[in-house]
Amino acid sequence: MAHIAFGTSGWRGILCEDFTFENVKVVIQAIADHLKAAGEADKGVVIGRDTRFMGKRFTEEAAAVLSAAGIKAFLCNRDVPTPVLSFEILRRGAAGGINFTASHNPPEYNGIKFSPSWGGPALPETTKDIERRANEMMGEVCYGELSQEEAQKRGLFELIDPRETYLSALEQKIDFDALKTIGTLALNPLYGTGRGYLDAPLQKRGIPYTIINDHLDPYFGGQPPEPSEAHIPDFITLVKNDPQIRLGLSTDGDADRFGILDADGTYIEPNYIIALLLDYLIRVRKLSGGVARSVATSHFVDAVAKKHGVTVYETPVGFKYIGELITQDKIVIGGEESAGLTIKGHVPEKDGILACFLVAEMVAREGKTVRELLERLYGEVGRFVTRRANLRLSAELEAAYPGKVASVPTEIAGSKVKDVVTVDGVKLILEDGSWMLFRKSGTEPVVRLYGEASNDARLAEVMEAGKQFILG
Repeated sequence: MAHIAFGTSGWRGILCEDFTFENVKVVIQAIADHLKAAGEADKGVVIGRDTRFMGKRFTEEAAAVLSAAGIKAFLCNRDVPTPVLSFEILRRGAAGGINFTASHNPPEYNGIKFSPSWGGPALPETTKDIERRANEMMGEVCYGELSQEEAQKRGLFELIDPRETYLSALEQKIDFDALKTIGTLALNPLYGTGRGYLDAPLQKRGIPYTIINDHLDPYFGGQPPEPSEAHIPDFITLVKNDPQIRLGLSTDGDADRFGILDADGTYIEPNYIIALLLDYLIRVRKLSGGVARSVATSHFVDAVAKKHGVTVYETPVGFKYIGELITQDKIVIGGEESAGLTIKGHVPEKDGILACFLVAEMVAREGKTVRELLERLYGEVGRFVTRRANLRLSAELEAAYPGKVASVPTEIAGSKVKDVVTVDGVKLILEDGSWMLFRKSGTEPVVRLYGEASNDARLAEVMEAGKQFILG
């Protein structure tokens, strides 16, 4: 019997093994019970999906269970980006949203992500309650189902299209007219929900673009739908070989993450994009407020914040914590190293579509390539180089891991440990400004090692020292 466990972005499982219709319906009933207990069931729930196998059927089953529980289901009429679902929750004043997505995970996975009425990813107290309810009901027929026809008669079902309202709102947040001067843009929605969202605003204005991987393919072309350097070789080749292309813009399977290529096809580290946009939003857009970053995100962000005299909020990994700060209107931008960001006045959720167009606007208005903008900012605040590695543990090393990080050294990588941060994992801040972070995976015997330094040589020393500390 499956055990339901929500991670940083909901419950995920392998199709036909953990992620079955039966288990899904139990989880939906648990969400319905949670909303009833919270007194929010009368507001209705928005249901969406990405482009994975059986997504449409899963959403229809979810609507049937919610309707039977007396909760109105607003069912999206096609696959929909995660940030669009978040926008629709807020626009309708709904009780929340249920999103069938496994984001950037391989095609054999699917997942359920629940967002409460404030539009961001559910906080731990919410997901723990849903988990508890689901696991207590597992193996029982604990739900009812209502057909769409009957649900419509009772006012408990509505088919919706949230695309145009989201795109209209996006036009208030991006200077699309500036993009008319940029030249050709390359787009890559990676067979995901960004189709019809990345291209529509450009097509509307006659801005030249070329697009690849924009048809439905539940296998995502044989790669995980993640816009990282390793998974977009065709896109890199396209941009590199076409001198007309000024910028490459890519989104992941549910369009909440971004991938940026410079004019020559160079992949730009997401950490650097967050720092660049923070500087741009304050210096050019004149926005005011702080910045939020996850504990694993580059201190390049901190250096830019210091330049502008704004507060830095360091959060655990998981965009829900950044989303809270957006809701509280405390920050100009919030981002995490895994290519997620949002800005003031927008949804409290990662938005890869927004991120892509913000970068395009910045490049257009500044009249420079991304790397030229980076070099200018490095000249003002110093250089930062970041990296991440996965360290696989033997059974013996996994048993020893808690003891190791409980008694960290006072000196490592030839530098004294200036500070130890335990917001999420164990982060060692060194006297020379470099740092390393150890985060244990919750699902496999892997430690994620993050490191940062002022140059490649120093970063190599930091990463090697971190590796030796864990594996040595």
